[in-house]
Amino acid sequence: MGGTGSSSMMNSLLIYSWLCLMLSLVPFSIFFVALQSRPRIVEGTVFINGSSRIGRTDADFICATLDWWPPEKCDYGTCSWGTTSLLNLDLTNPLLLNAIKAFSPLKIRLGGTLQNKGCLALSRWDELNTFFREAGAEVIFGLNALNGRTIASDGSAKGAWNSSNAEALIRYTVNKNFTIFGWELGNELSGSGIGTSVAPDQYASDITNLHDIVRKTYASLGKRKKKPLVLAPGGFYDANWLTEFINKTPKNSLQVVTHHIYNLGPGDDTHLIDRILDPSYLDGGSSPFSGLQGILKSSGSSAVAWVGEAGGAYNSGHNLVTNAFVFSFWYLDQLGMASSYNTKTYCRQSLVGGNYGLLNPTTFVPNPDYYSALLWHRLMGTKVLSTSFSGTKKIRAYAHCSKKSVSEDPETKCSYWKIHECSKESQYF
Repeated sequence: MGGTGSSSMMNSLLIYSWLCLMLSLVPFSIFFVALQSRPRIVEGTVFINGSSRIGRTDADFICATLDWWPPEKCDYGTCSWGTTSLLNLDLTNPLLLNAIKAFSPLKIRLGGTLQNKGCLALSRWDELNTFFREAGAEVIFGLNALNGRTIASDGSAKGAWNSSNAEALIRYTVNKNFTIFGWELGNELSGSGIGTSVAPDQYASDITNLHDIVRKTYASLGKRKKKPLVLAPGGFYDANWLTEFINKTPKNSLQVVTHHIYNLGPGDDTHLIDRILDPSYLDGGSSPFSGLQGILKSSGSSAVAWVGEAGGAYNSGHNLVTNAFVFSFWYLDQLGMASSYNTKTYCRQSLVGGNYGLLNPTTFVPNPDYYSALLWHRLMGTKVLSTSFSGTKKIRAYAHCSKKSVSEDPETKCSYWKIHECSKESQYF
């Protein structure tokens, strides 16, 4: 294929629409998510605009979470967490270690509802950091954002954040020479919150406090160690709340705005598979991505967007759905959609635990979505290209510049192999 970056790319394909395809093409990595259940041949066209990129992801875009839930956490009569909490996870299991190592690196976000009320022993913190260092993981740790506040009768949290405990942990972490990729303040306390909420102006003040702690604590290391990111709020998209929060947070205090996605509904919903395979329903998932990008752009903030937690179906997912092959149609579409809106990182709930883990919670054997995540990590580069598929709405296509560089186009910076000359108007695979 030719390598003129300003040209448009057309690719006529015959695709079995019941397949989920992921193809590594040069100069682009493309995947197709086919949503149709009955086997029939569909003729369609993939259009890739190679003249410019529409987004850029982090190289380590794929992320997974570890939660705090104990074995007693049960939903709809099913207890699916076992010993998968960051407090009791078996860190000696070689399957767990190798599953993380395969990404080299994998971002891992440690957090969840109980981070705002749980207790982590320093000895366990040592064990976790030793394990993650061996696994080559990049750790994001969620801090308790309710410390020092009082909860009003309406569920709102009043008062400033008491940062003394967090500061002590951060200082301990630095003194032990543990590497932390980011410190995130709070979990699902934005907007109306889950259980309780914090006002956006107060949250902005608290983030400034956290930023100052991180800056001062890591200053002694100079340039020997990269300063961790400051992330917040780790909640659901609420345009009004986020607008005020971002506008009132000093531009240099916040590096990442995180939001959570459970857009399929509760885990006991009997229509989960219908929603997963419904293109119009999936289209609705773009609203938080586009909305947050609009807020960031209009505010002039230098912060970027991450999906900090996404399990699709809340309350631990649904066995044989959110841990099965069918869920890859939702997951891969989310990765492609998030990337196209300039989302830098996407954290899947969970690495292990609940009914939506990438790994089986008992055996640590990979579930289907683990391989979807690994394929994305190995094939898809950071530069996102405008892509569409015409012929049926049941097939969704996304394209990035390839991760494997051979040569590079000077305009798009996409890598390519030049096989034959094509016209300036179009190029064909």
